[in-house]
Amino acid sequence: MTEQILILDFGSQYTQLIARRVRELNVYCEIHPYNNFPDLTPNIKGVILSGSPCSVRDDDAPRIDLDQFRKVVPVLGVCYGAQLMAQELGGDVKPSQHREYGRARLVIDDTDSSLLAGLSESSQVWMSHGDTIVRAPNNFHVIASTESVKVAAFKIEDELTYGIQFHPEVTHTTEGKKLMYNFVAKICGCKQDWTAESFVEQTIANLRKKLGNDKVVMALSGGVDSTVAATLVHQAIGPNLYCIFVDNGLLRKDEFEEVLHSYQDMGLNIKGVDSKSHFYQSLDGLSEPEAKRKAIGKSFIDIFDQEAHLIEEVKWLGQGTIYPDVIESVSINGPSATIKSHHNVGGLPDFMKLKIVEPLNTLFKDEVRAVGRTLGIDEKILGRHPFPGPGLAIRILGEITPEKVAILQEVDSIFIGGLRKWNLYKDVWQAGAMLLPVQSVGVMGDERTYESVVALRAVTSVDGMTADWAHLPYEFLAEVSNDIINRVKGVNRVVYDISSKPPATIEWE
Repeated sequence: MTEQILILDFGSQYTQLIARRVRELNVYCEIHPYNNFPDLTPNIKGVILSGSPCSVRDDDAPRIDLDQFRKVVPVLGVCYGAQLMAQELGGDVKPSQHREYGRARLVIDDTDSSLLAGLSESSQVWMSHGDTIVRAPNNFHVIASTESVKVAAFKIEDELTYGIQFHPEVTHTTEGKKLMYNFVAKICGCKQDWTAESFVEQTIANLRKKLGNDKVVMALSGGVDSTVAATLVHQAIGPNLYCIFVDNGLLRKDEFEEVLHSYQDMGLNIKGVDSKSHFYQSLDGLSEPEAKRKAIGKSFIDIFDQEAHLIEEVKWLGQGTIYPDVIESVSINGPSATIKSHHNVGGLPDFMKLKIVEPLNTLFKDEVRAVGRTLGIDEKILGRHPFPGPGLAIRILGEITPEKVAILQEVDSIFIGGLRKWNLYKDVWQAGAMLLPVQSVGVMGDERTYESVVALRAVTSVDGMTADWAHLPYEFLAEVSNDIINRVKGVNRVVYDISSKPPATIEWE
């Protein structure tokens, strides 16, 4: 079994970052809610207790029986996790006199500490807590402090149990990766052999064993996740994978034909289905965003179910679900109330009695791309910006018509083509154009015009959870704006969206 680190989530906004840092060390890890985690099997080499928005002093604060891990495997408590250990084992945790938030300088009190080995003097760390450990239990050995935090890091005597009151997973802790390496590789003894290559080899072998000669049906979108998932399943079972690519009439210009040809060149058993009229009919008269999403979702399920029933004896549904989808669906507070209606998890209608296979449901987005490169998938697909499930329907504010779609496809093509021409595409995490439900006065030649306004949106981000607007060159924006107005009939004004997320979302609907 693959070696792994078990991360217990107490609700911190940084928990996924801890997992990403561990995996950057080529060590597999999983996040589980603190109140619902697996048994300690021999392949679990260490446990990390995450931070939390809660205070250990609260009556209803999340707690666990620490003896399940202590002296069994190495343990690292981060922020709340460290304070929980101190509180439960006889120390005192009190509100900080001043909220400790931001950069601090770490003073290493024990230069022989395995956890802090190799860290420089006065290393910068990031604090984010309202409580602090004011008195450590008697068997706690303080190994580091800061100017305002007496117990910044500790080790429990005679066991490999550590706690730190700062966050090594954030980039503001400049030597956080070194500390994580010390814990994961040195203290836990992980071999650091979990790579994209090993994942591909192991996953294909597991899929062959799991699926045997069964048939799998899978909907492809042209996106990274579904493409990589399909390629893994294809390598395992070949033509027994049946892929369906639906043209909902809401894709980018020429995207259906181009992506379909790419899939055929990859050797996938793929069927393209032209369902534009079905989707347009289902959207007729709808303008409210969620109503449009639901209509698109229902139409897709209807088409997909119809096509899937044409394949005899299908037993499995393949999906491109990735790890953040899974984490969000099993968070300590239950499934997120903000999961949109086109979310990957749980999208199977009750009447389709198929088993689910999700080969990517343990991977983050950057890991999916790394697996894709190992599989030899074209960089044009792997490097594609994220594209919303409902497509251009949520980039056309208001009612959807084929005419509006055609206008936005042309605008989007000029914008995305311009980003590629100026070598800006890779610097942007996601980009697109929005067709606004307003018209403005303009002048073209000697004539006054009263035509549509489009908004261009481009953001930089790591994972889409937060995003900043992309600071594109004025010269680029001027050229693209001019091209759109001159070449797209029906548009006479272009604006650029400079909102960040939060408070704005990336998409407008």
